[in-house]
Amino acid sequence: MSWLTVLLVLVVVTAGFLRWRRPTWYWLTFGVTLATLRVLIRYGSVMDACGLTVPPSRWRIAVARMANRPTPESRAPRILRVRPTRTGLVLRLGLRPGQDAFDVAASCDRLRHSFAMYGVTSREIRSGVVELRMTGYDILKRVQMPTRVATAPMRVPVALREDGAVHYRDYRTTPHALTLGATKSGKSVYQRNLVAELASQEVALVGIDCKQGVELFPLARRFSALADNPDTAAELLDALVSHMEGVYQLIRAEQRITADVPDAEIAADIWDLPDRLRPTPIVLLVDEVAELALFATKDEEKRRDRIITALARLAQLGRAAGIYLEICGQRFGSELGKGITMLRAQLTGRTAHRVNDETSANMAFGDVAPDAVLAAISIPTETPGLAVTGDSSGGWARIRTPHTSMRQAVNACNRHAHRTPALPGLAAFRPELPPAVSLVKIPAPTEAPASV
Repeated sequence: MSWLTVLLVLVVVTAGFLRWRRPTWYWLTFGVTLATLRVLIRYGSVMDACGLTVPPSRWRIAVARMANRPTPESRAPRILRVRPTRTGLVLRLGLRPGQDAFDVAASCDRLRHSFAMYGVTSREIRSGVVELRMTGYDILKRVQMPTRVATAPMRVPVALREDGAVHYRDYRTTPHALTLGATKSGKSVYQRNLVAELASQEVALVGIDCKQGVELFPLARRFSALADNPDTAAELLDALVSHMEGVYQLIRAEQRITADVPDAEIAADIWDLPDRLRPTPIVLLVDEVAELALFATKDEEKRRDRIITALARLAQLGRAAGIYLEICGQRFGSELGKGITMLRAQLTGRTAHRVNDETSANMAFGDVAPDAVLAAISIPTETPGLAVTGDSSGGWARIRTPHTSMRQAVNACNRHAHRTPALPGLAAFRPELPPAVSLVKIPAPTEAPASV
């Protein structure tokens, strides 16, 4: 056996081992080259088989007849750019006249099989240009977030999308969100990761955890206010509504509506105010919304109506005052009582982990992305953290949150505890904590040697 044969066998064995144990390394070393060649070689025949070609134009047929040449073949979309990434390929296509971006989106599953890729998704860049994002392996099996992410104020990375892109929670774009998930579906880890990312932002965190605080109170050093039962939650929500009204009074006083002020400088929310006057934005996290909506007595029913009314008011009016809602729950349905569907209508962002019934998935996506309902109820139990996310635009995608342990989240909150703002209106709900204990070990003093 020659040295060339030994080298070839060694390369094949290495590629097979990397594909089995380290798919990311395999893709970066072997897979990206093989996939690029496969796509470029098969491109014309695959597009023709998938019905993504158009017949030649009349003038091309006329020129061929005058030149006594064969009739031109049907044309596929032009390849404008092929860009390899660490998870797959990005193929940008220029559509031919008569083609539609919907035709490409409908053929994604056939393109995935034809190009031997793990997944293919498409999105329209602009009129006549479509981008295909192809993944070479299951990137959601073992989530590894990129080392560099584009963070911004009120915009944090929370998960990885199935096309390899980072999924961000952008409060300036999507102020309020609903997160659903059954027990052991990964909903708590999603919320924990969100708090850990928000800890480094200039934001006030307010939490309602009716499970006696077992989820949010370990992170209390970064929270400006916390409630661990429905009675305290009702009082906290009333205080937030009062804070919102005070912020609106501040905006009214600083709107500067005069004839000599340009329109761009007229304040309509807290982000139009000067930095020295801008109140700290608030993110309200509700760990289990069903516990706030359930009641057994008349007094509890009055408390429940008070809570849901305050939540609906914050969802409808809180955005301009810098108050953003993160509503989480195992179950979210109309049986929780009046006001629930009105509250849901204000929650633009929707994320559903594995749910136990189709009704919850319909409550999450039935009004914004009906196609995502089937994807939400098809999430297997052995993949915690896998979720479906969508918004009012109708688009949806599968995401998975990287596993964040409670210790990691607590360390992040403790590390940024100095960023916790003191809100006067919520001072009564500030968690009382013992002073942080330093982990630095002080050596014990050594005994002086006995004198002789």
